[in-house]
Amino acid sequence: MTAGAAGHGPEIAEQITVAAPAGTVYAAVADVRRMARWSPECVAVWVTRRDDGQPRRFVGWNRRGPLLWFTTCRVVTATPGSEFAFDVTTFGQPVARWGYRFSETDGGTEVTEYWQDRRNGTARVLGRIFTGRASGDRPTVNRNGMRETLRRLKRELEAA
Repeated sequence: MTAGAAGHGPEIAEQITVAAPAGTVYAAVADVRRMARWSPECVAVWVTRRDDGQPRRFVGWNRRGPLLWFTTCRVVTATPGSEFAFDVTTFGQPVARWGYRFSETDGGTEVTEYWQDRRNGTARVLGRIFTGRASGDRPTVNRNGMRETLRRLKRELEAA
């Protein structure tokens, strides 16, 4: 974990090496509709705004057991081959920043998925209502989810 910005929680991160060029991995991640194939929680993505063909705003549909909820997302970093990140809100309340960093290695690309909690009190209450989880559970749940997401991303891209 690294220290977060003032008013934000610490950054939680997981890494994996994918045997593919950074540009290829970046392009897959930046096509946010594909996230539903890798994430154990996201079940669908609806892109609501594009600029120059790239997603800028989208809605993520998530499920955990019988619970289904949505979040609205805004891309905040889109640097091909280097980093892709988006801020997540729900009902206008800040939730988190999710992102991916890419660096070339001898074996392909090291992919770092990271998450930073940005919830305020209202967002924490909404999170408990919609996801059925206490706020303190989120870092562990997200770390486990990131590991699975990265494994699925690796499997798909290396099979291509």
